[in-house]
Amino acid sequence: MKRPLAYICTAATGEAASAFCRTAYEAGFAPICPSLYLPGFLCDTVPQEHKDGIDIARDLLRRSRVLVVCGRTVDETMMNEIAIAQRLHITATTLDGILTVKRQGRKNDGQ
Repeated sequence: MKRPLAYICTAATGEAASAFCRTAYEAGFAPICPSLYLPGFLCDTVPQEHKDGIDIARDLLRRSRVLVVCGRTVDETMMNEIAIAQRLHITATTLDGILTVKRQGRKNDGQ
């Protein structure tokens, strides 16, 4: 089964970001979460690496089928990612949104 790429848009890192990715995976997507893995090798306080991180994240967003907004906080980076998705006509939704669609799909499968 080929899973569509889901760009996980979140201010969270660590376990919270991993949990969002797991939920997206269980909903049938291949999650991509720059806030989860880019800090592992880029130093955000180094200006060139900060810019490179933004460029890498935007490239991953362009390749994604859907942008999934996760968490209760929406920061400036997330607002920029949402605006880019809108300009590129990439569907933007919440994690609850994809779970609702998944549940409705299961309900319709049984009918």
